[in-house]
Amino acid sequence: MIYDIRMNLPKLIDPVVSLAAEAGRAILQVYASDFDVQVKDDQSPLTQADMASHHIIVEGLGKLTPDLPVISEESGLPGFEERSQWNPYWLIDPLDGTKEFVKRNGEFTVNIALIEDHQPVFGVVHVPVRGTTYSGCRGAGAKLRADGDGPRSIAVARESATPVRVVGSRSHRGASLDQFLQNLGDFEMHPTGSSLKFCLIAEGAADVYPRLGPTSEWDTAAAQAVVEQAGGTVLELDGKPLSYNNKSDILNPHFLVAGPMDHDWLEIIGNYD
Repeated sequence: MIYDIRMNLPKLIDPVVSLAAEAGRAILQVYASDFDVQVKDDQSPLTQADMASHHIIVEGLGKLTPDLPVISEESGLPGFEERSQWNPYWLIDPLDGTKEFVKRNGEFTVNIALIEDHQPVFGVVHVPVRGTTYSGCRGAGAKLRADGDGPRSIAVARESATPVRVVGSRSHRGASLDQFLQNLGDFEMHPTGSSLKFCLIAEGAADVYPRLGPTSEWDTAAAQAVVEQAGGTVLELDGKPLSYNNKSDILNPHFLVAGPMDHDWLEIIGNYD
């Protein structure tokens, strides 16, 4: 069936969740094998699982919304002159957390987002090893599907825990994060891979995620939609929402993901350097 997103965006949730799960099954087939690891030009790893997921998602989105363009980490980045005219468009990371995939720790995800007016208005994050899927959709809120059950609504924590529950990258921790933690005071650190960091905040299992290192737009878009629809915020360090497709490259600035806003997180980050 072909969908017109302008008619009813929430109608896309079930078919895109199914598409992400299909990609997840393909990823797990490779995960269970003795797979090869290639190195891309930016020195990041690439496996057969990345490409299998990419082809499934791109083909599936083409059937669902044939008029919408797709940007995938594994298909290259169109020139800004072309893609600046795209509104809306799909932005996907077929396998987020390839380093975690290679380490076989299970902390990798499938990310599918819809960007409209420079903001993610729809996002699905699937966790293949856990068989769980997060969704965030304008007009439908944020939901979690787990253990074969139907979707249940999720929301960020109303107040920070004591100590503050901080999530950070398992593979990309640096001195900037260490300084933030020192400024924060009493905290409990939860190293986590991929876009799962966002999802922990969205379901109220963590409080804050300061990202003070490089990421790309396909790394964050789907999970940002989940967090925002769950009542959280994803902010650049100047306080503006993290936005998309504004410039020639696809690198994000430093940003902060927060559930409860009972701390002045940006002030703490502002002192990190």
